[in-house]
Amino acid sequence: MEQALRLSPRDNRAGNWCARIGLAYLLQSRTDQAILWLEKAASASPDLPYVHAFLASAYGLKGETRRAVAEVAEARRLSSESSYSSIARMRAMEYLGVPKIRALFEATYFEGLGRAGM
Repeated sequence: MEQALRLSPRDNRAGNWCARIGLAYLLQSRTDQAILWLEKAASASPDLPYVHAFLASAYGLKGETRRAVAEVAEARRLSSESSYSSIARMRAMEYLGVPKIRALFEATYFEGLGRAGM
């Protein structure tokens, strides 16, 4: 995805690519790098609710509660469903893959969202 961004930085998928890179860093507990990529994603594609949820989680893990709460609110506003109403609903709706990946989501993404007040 980084190579795709280098080759086509103005591609309409750039925000999604940045979000996926940011999520990878988030799941690896590399929160500072995750925030950098997720902020790029939010700038490139501000209408993608999952970008704001990922960013909320990263801010929550960093203890930046005010920013985290604002990002949760934005994810909820942008979502046409109640997808971001609670962590329990997100767990039920999303396929998180094999147990090892699910454990990473629990330790980082859902933990950060919990700290953000979700």
